[in-house]
Amino acid sequence: MFEKKVPKSLRVWFLIHFVVDIIFAIPLMFFPAWLLNLLTLPVDETVTARLVGAALIGIGGASFFAHKKGWETYDILLTLKILWSVSAIVALLISFFVTMNPVIWLLIIIFGVFSGIWMYYKFRD
Repeated sequence: MFEKKVPKSLRVWFLIHFVVDIIFAIPLMFFPAWLLNLLTLPVDETVTARLVGAALIGIGGASFFAHKKGWETYDILLTLKILWSVSAIVALLISFFVTMNPVIWLLIIIFGVFSGIWMYYKFRD
């Protein structure tokens, strides 16, 4: 039986996702107050920011290590990425309506773009 082939473009998107995740994850892990201040988000505590950084390292790292794997690995990771991005969008929307901080829309857009990409590849066939 033949395994479905992973499109080259999806492999590229996984690498892009890894880079974006790491760009946000490192400051969230090690300099959360600095990044939250930069984004004009509240810095009440940094534990949650560091946990988000850890999640981004995990999800982005999985994208990186899956780069040469087959479709089954990509399919499972697409499911994870869809669940993560959609639930993040819901959480961000709730946060926006509580705080009315317009910077949250930037994060919603980033998660929305990736969510759309993951859904495209997951459901296109």
